[in-house]
Amino acid sequence: MKSIKGLLPLLLICLFAGSCQEDFLDLAPQDELSVSSTFSSYNNVKIYSWSFYEFFETYAGNNIHNTEIDGDLIHNSNNTGSAYIWGRVLVPTNDGNWTDTYANIRKVNLLLDNIPNSEMAEADIAHWRAVGLFFRAHEYFRLLKRFGGVPWLENTVLDTDTDILYGPRDSRDVVASNMLRDLLEAEANIKVNGDGPNTLNKSAVKALISRFGLFEGTWRKYHGLSNHELYLEASISASASLLGEFPNLHSSYDQMYNSEDLDGVAGVILYQHFVVDVLTHRSSTNTRSTNNKFDITRKGIDMFLMKDGQTRWNSPLFQGDRDAYAEFRDRDTRLLINTPPPYKVNGNGSVGNWTMTADPADAEYFPILKAITGGFPFKELPDRNWSDRATGAVPNFTLLTPTQTSSGYRLWKIFNDHNNRVSSRDVNDFPIFRIGGIMVNYAEAMFEMDRFDQGVADATINLLRTRGEVAPLVVADLTADFDPTRDVDTPPLLWEIRRERAIELMADGYRRDDLRRWKKMAYASEPKLGRWILQSDYNINIPIQGDAPEGYVQYVPGTPPQFPDYYYLFPLPSDELVLNPNLEQNPGW
Repeated sequence: MKSIKGLLPLLLICLFAGSCQEDFLDLAPQDELSVSSTFSSYNNVKIYSWSFYEFFETYAGNNIHNTEIDGDLIHNSNNTGSAYIWGRVLVPTNDGNWTDTYANIRKVNLLLDNIPNSEMAEADIAHWRAVGLFFRAHEYFRLLKRFGGVPWLENTVLDTDTDILYGPRDSRDVVASNMLRDLLEAEANIKVNGDGPNTLNKSAVKALISRFGLFEGTWRKYHGLSNHELYLEASISASASLLGEFPNLHSSYDQMYNSEDLDGVAGVILYQHFVVDVLTHRSSTNTRSTNNKFDITRKGIDMFLMKDGQTRWNSPLFQGDRDAYAEFRDRDTRLLINTPPPYKVNGNGSVGNWTMTADPADAEYFPILKAITGGFPFKELPDRNWSDRATGAVPNFTLLTPTQTSSGYRLWKIFNDHNNRVSSRDVNDFPIFRIGGIMVNYAEAMFEMDRFDQGVADATINLLRTRGEVAPLVVADLTADFDPTRDVDTPPLLWEIRRERAIELMADGYRRDDLRRWKKMAYASEPKLGRWILQSDYNINIPIQGDAPEGYVQYVPGTPPQFPDYYYLFPLPSDELVLNPNLEQNPGW
């Protein structure tokens, strides 16, 4: 298979942007194509498998920030709050998370059922079976995370009257064990280098095992289920292997998300490549427009350590949060990648005509940010909308509308100028699997199996901290009072491991599921606060906690209700329960 990067334009579109393969069998003349011919040769199977890459949640067709508002670190511009947090979720009539995912599973099963009869060599059959097993597990992971136990389809469903199609739900034990079985077989049989550069390969399979094993192992541990060790050990084994394969961490956190080409970038295991006028997305445009406004909460900002490795609560470097400029000094540099640092310029709304103010203090973070990112076409100040109109100041509650914030900490993680002044045709690549994510998986899994020590810290958390210019974690020096905001039910070391995960994966779409697997959704039932402000500094009313004249912004009023236990699993769509009376709804719904 050609590289995902190097496919011809039409194939790129089919692979990532459209549904060419969905209609492939239906549209082809019967005398030219059949199931047997589709899976008869290596080339035909390769073409069929291209559509599986659409299963990945990337910038194309997905907003990876959407689930983040259901957690505690991100919110959007909706002042009514997340329906999930505020207890307003209703049983849906239909749900693409169910129907679309099962359609994908049936598509994979069609391959798995038919390649044994192909004309390929045994090693090639084993490779393509491994590809199918990976993607089937990938889709079942989506179902398992959301619904728990679901019907397991081992084979293609061709007869709508079969018992399989209308059978009961399989247990979580069955689904999870089948997934692990499939992934381990895929790891053993897939070609080491896949079907060419940047295609599914042995390393990518290990990356999914790392991710799935951690999720399932910790879900079982904290939700009182058995056999959590099996999945954590699988995650540890896969993660350790990948840490050996990818020993170098790319020096730029920003470039991992905002590069035009991730080919050859250290620590990238698998990525989706975008091409101008062929395959694009709109994530960077959305960051700088009114389409999707996301902000980091006060709690999210407070996660970031000072450069001496201490929290803002106990570090002598922290100068307080009353002064916007002071708050950002001497912090983990990933903070500046996630939200724009404070500044002022002349020329709000100007395209290329802004100028610096007379006060040098207003330009403090211009050279700092440029040194971290490399400057244009990566992140640089001033903050701007997609058409390059400059925002006059940050924090921005009242100036250029597309870059306004509700909390005071606008999320700008996906911000770059590779396709400058062009709307909704962004070309920065998406890292599907990267070693930074594997590091935090490994660190957490090792702690959960009582094997985390200084050596693990140095191989994971401290590499990430070094890149963020933060002092290393010294396990022996960590005390119970290191962070006064720590959940007292969480050991100090685990708290720091989870902190590092929250920072490294900020707004990447993991936080809600992390809170769910830890059984810590109560964190999201606290008010989401923002920046400390003086109301008198603004000519519009900005909601402040307690309606005070000064204090922390509270865009969503009130306090969410206690998170109900039954919300940890989502409801099955009612249409599916009608179609299949053997399905049982999740408890509580």
